[in-house]
Amino acid sequence: MTQYISYYNSPVGMLELIANDEHLLKVSFVQNLQKASYFNPILKQTELELEEYFQHKRQTFTIPLYVEGTEFQNQVWAGLQTIAYGKTCSYKDIAEIIKNPKACRAVGNANNKNPISIIIPCHRVIGADKKLVGYGGGLDKKIWLLNHEEKFNQ
Repeated sequence: MTQYISYYNSPVGMLELIANDEHLLKVSFVQNLQKASYFNPILKQTELELEEYFQHKRQTFTIPLYVEGTEFQNQVWAGLQTIAYGKTCSYKDIAEIIKNPKACRAVGNANNKNPISIIIPCHRVIGADKKLVGYGGGLDKKIWLLNHEEKFNQ
């Protein structure tokens, strides 16, 4: 199946967007544009919804997603999507949501492999001690995203 790519210059950094004809496949932080951009309706919708998110006009995304991972990873990524906008939870909370309460470390590993940043909100996961833990895009971006959502909820 054909894949399409575009780049979105967000307030938190350059994002690479990858889609096929039916689904968004990936959103990741990149330093520089690495390939030519191609456009399709899914990418256009993704850019529009991200723009609305960054302008405080959107709290949930409606883009059709396709994530390829193990059964466990898919459970974790589905669990991440239950975290309300502007809220946070711990790896333990996600482990309990997916009915695997002893899998905190495995949840962290799956969270780290989330292929669709921001839209599958792995930035909303914090440590059980309420401290910020790593983020694939960098801790500075996680802090920015959490502050962005918190300001909207005030």
